[in-house]
Amino acid sequence: MEVIRTVAGLRAACDTVRAGGTTVGLVPTMGAFHDGHVSLLKRARAEAGLAIVSIFVNPTQFGDPTDLSAYPRDEQHDLDIAERMGVDVAFAPRVEEMYPPGPVGPGITVDPGELGERLEGASRPGHFRGVATVVAKLFHAVGPCRAYFGEKDAQQIAVIRRMVHDLFLPVEVAPCPTVREPDGLAMSSRNRRLTPEQRSAAGCLFLALAEAAELAKGGEREAARLVAVMAREIGATPQARLDYAAVVDEETFTEVRTIEGPARALVAARFGEVRLIDNLLLPPP
Repeated sequence: MEVIRTVAGLRAACDTVRAGGTTVGLVPTMGAFHDGHVSLLKRARAEAGLAIVSIFVNPTQFGDPTDLSAYPRDEQHDLDIAERMGVDVAFAPRVEEMYPPGPVGPGITVDPGELGERLEGASRPGHFRGVATVVAKLFHAVGPCRAYFGEKDAQQIAVIRRMVHDLFLPVEVAPCPTVREPDGLAMSSRNRRLTPEQRSAAGCLFLALAEAAELAKGGEREAARLVAVMAREIGATPQARLDYAAVVDEETFTEVRTIEGPARALVAARFGEVRLIDNLLLPPP
């Protein structure tokens, strides 16, 4: 596996293989790999001629400096896993490479629009601007490719899909199923920061989503009733502090009052200083 640190090096590697007719698969990550990342790497390896993983803790998507400094980092661990999974290229740039200093003031960023201002965007102002900006940089460096993202970050996928569509980027966005712990908790790099008590309590997120899904399967179409069930389940967990519960249209990601088509249930909650999110696509009745 080749480790590349510069945008120019990454672009050259991708251009070379595409010139020979090889397809490129990209897995953008912030490192701290777990089995969810491994599932993305496996799919990229299976579907693309050149499998690339990026490892970069993006500072512009963190509104809280403490959260940024606490984010787990273990590059060698991540590189070892990527190599075992058969990844061809690991792109691991420095901050200065991704955000080179300019002659005047802050650099240009990507506005995620209204989609980036609600739910996660409202809870974490500026988050999706940072996400869209760094992903756009990666897409421009890699060029035409298929990019793999975990469905745990469903709103992030929606923002990136919209960006690809609106900016005419030659990228196919490939969502991949959320990988879960035995109790249903979605795998996340943040989970390792939970205390044993918080980790036990965090299972309430999936339990809340599962209850909403069961109601939807039984024919409940009023989103407010599903939201109330999710909020009650999480609110009844002493270690959890609910941030939001919502039901959105799967295509537009706008909150709905009545479920009339494919819809997704979303939750976010804090466990001490650790904030976790999760979601489920609701089954038809």
